[in-house]
Amino acid sequence: MDQTQGHYDMLREGYKYRLLFTYGHHGLGSLLSVRKMRASSLLAGVILWVASLTPAEAEPIPRADTFKNPIIYSDFPDNDVFLGPDNNYYFSASNFHYSPGAPILRSKDLLNWDLIGHSIPRLTFGDGYDLPSGQRSYRGGTWASSLRYRKSNGQWYWIGCVNFWNTWVFTADKPEGPWTNRGNLGNENCYYDNGILIDDDDTMYVVYGSGDVRVSQLSKDGYSQVKTQLVLSNKDAGVEDLEGNRMYKINGLYYILNDSPSNTQTWIWKSKSPWGPYERKVFVDRATPPISGGNSPHQGSLIKTPRGDWYFMSFTWAYPAGRLPVLAPVSWGSDGFPILVKGDNGGWGSSYPTLPGTSGVTKNWTRTDTFAGTSLAPSWEWNHNPDTNSYTVNNSLTLRTASVTKDIFQARNTLSHRTHGDHPVGTVKINFANMKDGDRTGLSAFRDQSAYIGIHRTDGKLTLATKHGMIQDEWNGETKQLGEVKATAAVPSGKTSVWLRIQMDTNPAGTGNTVFSYSWDGSKYETLGPNFKLYNGWAFFIAYRFGIFNYAETALGGSIKVESFTAA
Repeated sequence: MDQTQGHYDMLREGYKYRLLFTYGHHGLGSLLSVRKMRASSLLAGVILWVASLTPAEAEPIPRADTFKNPIIYSDFPDNDVFLGPDNNYYFSASNFHYSPGAPILRSKDLLNWDLIGHSIPRLTFGDGYDLPSGQRSYRGGTWASSLRYRKSNGQWYWIGCVNFWNTWVFTADKPEGPWTNRGNLGNENCYYDNGILIDDDDTMYVVYGSGDVRVSQLSKDGYSQVKTQLVLSNKDAGVEDLEGNRMYKINGLYYILNDSPSNTQTWIWKSKSPWGPYERKVFVDRATPPISGGNSPHQGSLIKTPRGDWYFMSFTWAYPAGRLPVLAPVSWGSDGFPILVKGDNGGWGSSYPTLPGTSGVTKNWTRTDTFAGTSLAPSWEWNHNPDTNSYTVNNSLTLRTASVTKDIFQARNTLSHRTHGDHPVGTVKINFANMKDGDRTGLSAFRDQSAYIGIHRTDGKLTLATKHGMIQDEWNGETKQLGEVKATAAVPSGKTSVWLRIQMDTNPAGTGNTVFSYSWDGSKYETLGPNFKLYNGWAFFIAYRFGIFNYAETALGGSIKVESFTAA
């Protein structure tokens, strides 16, 4: 593939980057490096979760008179939240190199959310998303994007820039899909951190940009650009950066919501015309975080309820668990600008009174997936695109080895699941009877610094093992260390199934310790090896996940059967 080197300067959370990449016939092939050019401090903490598994939900928890932040203790960053045509709320998020891309959640009350699907069925944006030999696209894929329903044609639109190169449009008749790729806007046009507005006359606008913020008008079908214009800049606000753009029309006025990461501020702009001129005001200014160890929320969405109440959905950075959705009520000043309602902490409250009309129960996210049926639940996402010929769902999950490698970051068909809560536990039951020599399978704490507990087959012998220290460069995604085995245990004669468990301490004020254990009967568990320390750097952007893997170090041909997975 012919390749050319390019770069894209951007600002993210107080850091300025120059992203160096190669691109060719399929757009971006791989990120080569991300150079940090200036840094200010960023608070980091911990938190994780496992987003909705469909089967076997536990009993619901009675509703309280207040809600607590984060409203979802899980990694759903870059939210775009709006009220849909059915009076349900819809939430689109980023998930970067995970496939399918651009997860969608739905809620009746802004507090209780179900993961219902993805806007991007497969990441068809370059060879690296299929993990061919020597190529990968970590931190590529879906960044901040936008989702809207268009009443005139009954279509749902997802618009996002991928690889800092082209802006893609996907549509569907319903949010659960199926979604159709309508192509990109061409001309190397990146609608970075964009927000869609469908005006009263059905005109589609998109606001986007980093630093310089532009508004584009789209064609009648929404698949191409008609006009674009610079409408505001970070220089207008006297800040170093502006991004995370959203656009609204409220009481006949046009509003642009965005944030300055380096200042941890949210800005709101209003005008009588989508093309400006815009007047501005700081909406959220370095608010005290709602959780200990998180940072001040600033990027997000303004939401109007059917009752006429207003809320601001943002997220707090709390690694190694990720970016956690947080919610706060909003009032309006006489000047026509929104005002964040502060909590007892004088900033973004850790709790607020429950929303009027909230359903009587709150979800309990403890559940088990037995892979019933013939397709995966929306809560599952592959690390890069899967090899569809190497797995089968049929009342269990069969993973056939799809890669010959010693590098877990290069292995195809690692299936990931988000964590939930500050002490998440993941337990998988694996039948390993059909493993071949050189195969490696198990459950990982998967991120740019990973560890796992699993089964190794070598020279006809099966061994239980924990492995730590699998590390990739957090800036360019290249593997730095393949890791080392920390402990082993014999597999008893005749055993063909094992329960593997990972327990994480992801509390921002906690230890970050991860404990690996196993069981031969699903009841009594034994710890194997030392604790693994979770890495709390933010540059990977994605949180730790539970990752079920099965790859070959010698030759293809082996397989394992995943019989159940429990998120607790």
